[in-house]
Amino acid sequence: MTDGSSASPTSSASSVEASGAGRRAPGRPTGRTDTREQILAAARDMFAEKGFDGASLRAIARAAGVDPALVHHYFGSKEGVFVAAMRFPVNPAELLPKVMAGDPDRLGEQFAREFIAIWEDPDKRAPIVAMLRSAMTNERAATLMREFVTSALLDRVAAAREVPLLRLQAAVGQLVGVMIVRHVIRVEPLASASPEELVDLVAPTLQRYLDG
Repeated sequence: MTDGSSASPTSSASSVEASGAGRRAPGRPTGRTDTREQILAAARDMFAEKGFDGASLRAIARAAGVDPALVHHYFGSKEGVFVAAMRFPVNPAELLPKVMAGDPDRLGEQFAREFIAIWEDPDKRAPIVAMLRSAMTNERAATLMREFVTSALLDRVAAAREVPLLRLQAAVGQLVGVMIVRHVIRVEPLASASPEELVDLVAPTLQRYLDG
């Protein structure tokens, strides 16, 4: 006797795609890669129009002409869709366990280490810098980034670690400022300091923010 749990991901994806096929516009590509891309295209439009908080997996699926289960199959969550659609270099599902694990008395160090590691990777740093520049000149871009960072990251860390949101935001602001001076303005000797030197430098300050 089987309960269907042994079905492969490929067969599951195929069945979900088939269930949404009747809603696709005539002539729209039905290949798996094309389906994923049309979901991402719909998501970009939806996030741009509604912001992160205003968009939903169901609305994105409806705009893409697919079943909501297919969006969940490919991306797992709204945060996953955002990361893929906007090419955001940080996936909350991967980052949050790292930040929230370990000794609360060393949260500042762990936070600094993970944040700095992201910025030290040129492939991850480039889209962050691009989004920050866009957010400084475009209110919609600012709203989108603000809602995503707050809802998907900061609110969850604050709740899990019982840290006031204001203090967590101040800690993030401290790190963003240091990274902009290091990687965008490139002021020496900060620009040439090793990542470990930076962690040692900023971790105590971050811990004071987070401890209150």
